[in-house]
Amino acid sequence: MKLWIDDTRPAPVGYIWAKSVEAAKTAIWHYEHNMTDDNILIDLDHDAGDYVSKGGDYIKLLDWLEAKGIVDTGYSFHIHSMNPVGVQNMRAIIEKNGWREIR
Repeated sequence: MKLWIDDTRPAPVGYIWAKSVEAAKTAIWHYEHNMTDDNILIDLDHDAGDYVSKGGDYIKLLDWLEAKGIVDTGYSFHIHSMNPVGVQNMRAIIEKNGWREIR
């Protein structure tokens, strides 16, 4: 699964577009429970804009995955945010958990 998490920039072809943290959690949950291929690429922004009320800024998705104890090597992350502090904070969570970041 390729999951694009952004409130304004449309998802590239082949990606599922989640505009809120809650929508992203739902997509991940459904994918984990219905698919046998465990490769998940999460391509995310930092600032949720108008969707912040539905789960917070997108860094909250990383917090949720960390709380779930996700250590699966099938997860990869790419950050496409223009917020330099947000990118730094998200990258710290990714690195702390030993997750794979695609730059």
